[in-house]
Amino acid sequence: MQVERLAILDVVLLTPKRYGDERGWLSEVYSRRAMAQAGVPMEFVQDNQAFSPKRGTLRGLHLQVPPQPIAKLTRCIRGAIFDVAVDLRAGSPTFGRWVGAELTADNGAMLLSPRGFAHAYCTLTDNVEVLYKLDGYYAPDCERGLRWDDPAIGIDWPISADLLTINERDRTLPLLADFPPVVL
Repeated sequence: MQVERLAILDVVLLTPKRYGDERGWLSEVYSRRAMAQAGVPMEFVQDNQAFSPKRGTLRGLHLQVPPQPIAKLTRCIRGAIFDVAVDLRAGSPTFGRWVGAELTADNGAMLLSPRGFAHAYCTLTDNVEVLYKLDGYYAPDCERGLRWDDPAIGIDWPISADLLTINERDRTLPLLADFPPVVL
């Protein structure tokens, strides 16, 4: 597995090896042992799958805070997304900064958004399917979010804002200035 630490070192881009022949390819996308060897010793307890039929669908920025914070390991199994993690950890030198990566069904890359990070993605193609592993269970009382277009964060989305499809809940999330840092 190829491991790339991004500009915020705790956010990791993982690309599993693919073994191909005339039949296609096979890839071991998750192994607890391989993750530990890659310096990411996590145990996941829940898998989620999302489908977006339309290019320009934006989901996020979402996270869970204590007492039930979660980390997400995201991968795109059909189409392509621009995946983003925003550091919201109290006392972090990168608080309020973001990193992003293009995840596609073709490149097989996965982005790890650690606990204390908000996560979002924007679909770059039609008919996108995304899988993500969680290291904790969904807890509605711990769910929080930030506005996708907060100028204090300044995410450089690859699709123009007037072409995005965003649900009302995500449009009305608070700004970073109104969001308390996450104490883990």
